[in-house]
Parts: sequence; structure tokens; C-alpha cells
Amino acid sequence: MGPMTSHPFDPRFTVGFDLDLTLVDSVPGIRATYEALVADTGTRIDVDLVCGRLGPPLERELANWFPADSVAEVAARYRGMYPTLAVHSSPAMPGAREALAAVRELGGRSVVVTAKFERNARLHLDHLGLDADALVGDLWAEGKATALRAHGASVYVGDHTGDVRGARTAGALSVAVATGPCDAEELRAAGAEVVLDDLTAFPGWLRAYRGEAVEARA
Repeated sequence: MGPMTSHPFDPRFTVGFDLDLTLVDSVPGIRATYEALVADTGTRIDVDLVCGRLGPPLERELANWFPADSVAEVAARYRGMYPTLAVHSSPAMPGAREALAAVRELGGRSVVVTAKFERNARLHLDHLGLDADALVGDLWAEGKATALRAHGASVYVGDHTGDVRGARTAGALSVAVATGPCDAEELRAAGAEVVLDDLTAFPGWLRAYRGEAVEARA
């Protein structure tokens, strides 16, 4: 864990969360949608490779497999198939509900900031009953700082080095979970101040962090 008292105390705190492989195990749904895209377009895509490096925006991944002038059209096709193929097959990550509940129990707000198409991200939250206070989609890496600042997030939780960069750009404490494509060492090297194995450890960490912040302020 990194230093817990280097960020200003905010009694009305907000915690930001990434979606894919932080709150939601979207790999089964993304895999199914890419497989359908292969069948629909006849284009060879290494779906295992794609599912092993989730995080960046869809268009960036599609550019590895399709000509640049067709990426926007293919992305629209993917997003159109996604609700039927991906939402019901993607479970919550272990500890996701408890993490959001811990924020609320301690008097905070939660905002999900994700690179995923916002409408499809909302379907995941609604289907799984993940009760976040706000959702902002279509933002990646440093771009996430825009939403984190707008919502006053003092902590941002994610699984990718891009999430670490977004948190640090926003001036938020970067809490990383090693449940995505980046291992703990990569996340620390990118500047994550706290690295947890998964979200099941988050409620205990948050209670300790808030408690130390209260003591420091007193």
C-alpha cells in the first residue's frame, strides 16, 4: 500500500471505479461478441489475444484487425450485437457489490468511469444490480481524469495501467486491483499507490483509509 494521508480529506468523498475486469467480468460477453463479429464479417480475429488485453477503447482494438476506413462501421456493428450477446453472460467481479456498498455505508458516492460505450455499460450495471451513483462512458486512460475531476473523485479503482494514469492525472489516489491484464508489479510500476488482489479487499482498505484520514484531520 502507498501513503494513505497524502490526499486531502473530503467528508463528502467520491470513489471512481472502472467497469471491465474491475466491477464486471465482461470477458465471456466480449468473447461471444467478437466471435459473432468474426462470423458476421469473415475477418480473422485472435479472440484469445483480444480478451487478454482488455482495457483500451474498442476502436483501438478493431484497428488491429480491420482497415482504418471500416473501423467505425465495424464498431457500430459490434456495439449493436453486444447487448444481446454480452450482458447476461457477464457476472459481477468478486467483491463488486460489497465495494460499492462500502462507499455508500461510509457516506460516499460512487461513479463508474469506463472506456466502454456508455449505453452498454449501463446495461451491465442494471442487469447486475450494481448501484453506482453515476456513470460516464467512452473515456480511456488520461481522458478519464475529465470525469473524475467533474465528480470530485478522490480515489479511482481500476485494473489497468491506463486506469492508474487516469487517476494520477485527476489527482486522485490510484487503487489498483490485479484482476485484469496487468499484474501487481505492472500496476505498481505505473504509479498505483495501493494494489489489492481483488475487490474483496476493498471494503476493509476503504474503512482503514477513511479512518486514518479522519484521524489525520483531527
